[in-house]
Amino acid sequence: MSQIRAVLFRSSANRLRFGLQEGLHVIVRGRLSVYEPRGEYQIVLDMIEPKGIGALQLAFEQLKERLAEEGLFDQDRKKAIPPFPRTIGVVTSLTGAAILDILAVLRRRWPIVHIVIAPVQVQGEGAGRQIAEALTALNGLGSVDIVIVGRGGGSLEDLWSFNEEIVIRAIAASHIPVVSAVGHEIDVTLADFVADLRAPTPSAAAEAVVPVLADIVERLSELRVRMEQVMLRHCASERRRVDAGLLGLKDVRFRLQEAAQQTDDLMDCLCKMTQRLLRVRREQVYEVQRNLSSLNPILVIKQGLVRIPHLSKRLEGRMCVTMEHHRHWVRATLAQLNSLSPLAVLGRGYSILQTVPAGQIVHRASDVETGQELEAQLVRGRLSCVVTRVLDDSPV
Repeated sequence: MSQIRAVLFRSSANRLRFGLQEGLHVIVRGRLSVYEPRGEYQIVLDMIEPKGIGALQLAFEQLKERLAEEGLFDQDRKKAIPPFPRTIGVVTSLTGAAILDILAVLRRRWPIVHIVIAPVQVQGEGAGRQIAEALTALNGLGSVDIVIVGRGGGSLEDLWSFNEEIVIRAIAASHIPVVSAVGHEIDVTLADFVADLRAPTPSAAAEAVVPVLADIVERLSELRVRMEQVMLRHCASERRRVDAGLLGLKDVRFRLQEAAQQTDDLMDCLCKMTQRLLRVRREQVYEVQRNLSSLNPILVIKQGLVRIPHLSKRLEGRMCVTMEHHRHWVRATLAQLNSLSPLAVLGRGYSILQTVPAGQIVHRASDVETGQELEAQLVRGRLSCVVTRVLDDSPV
């Protein structure tokens, strides 16, 4: 089995619309060259096409499968279309027939709507990026209620901008509901799968996003007529009920007269009870006033002022007696202290000997030594003494 190697350089691979997979049958075109390090022939590929299917169709299926696995086409992520939009954004080309069809339908069905047009290229190099940027810009306005993205019909290659991944992800990221209106009814793009609503044509997209103002006005007129009829029937029913109630007005008058008489009687009873209650409360107030008079602080103060001179004299006499008693006690205590004072003993000719410098009192002769300095405390003055001889301290 013979084979020849094929080489696809990166620059050529980047231009492919589809991804190369193992087992894919392709038709290639290139030029023969020699790989000198191994001395082998090889084909340098310039063009690759899937066998039996177009390159764009294969790229379409591959991208569709990958985005579907991410959940971008799930039904639960699609947003509801507002029933009465005030501002509609349109992303399409200004030179195509789609913009004219969309504007004509919108102005005919819902002339009060405000339209914001984001002109873009809808095919060719860079068209996908322009569409994605326009969607992002309309989301940033904050006033757009719904966006229509589309163009007229064409081949798969003409419609390829609406199959580019950047456009699909921009539609999925939009927080505004997006309606896809690409080509004719038989044309299908990936934008149709990710959009919140797919319209077969641009005109159908315009019809799907706005109601007919004339129909709404007519419906409101019908509702107004029906409401008037309901109100008339209700008023007639209430009038009959009131007329039936008028027959009982005489009975009501008599019942009102009886109620008025009962009210008068009750008022008389209430007045009498009030007067009795007032008399009782008045007597209670008088009794309280008499009790308060006896507790008048001014009267109590006057009575206390009368007793103050008498109490002052009694206090003065009691204080004199107490002072005299304490005076005698102090004199007796002083006499007792004088009798016990060492100074009294000294006054009878005795003295107190103390060691120098310790100042200890000498009680016995054995407490001192010969030559020791002593100090004698007399009743008046002190003497400095020196021991020249210690005599026997046996008791006399």
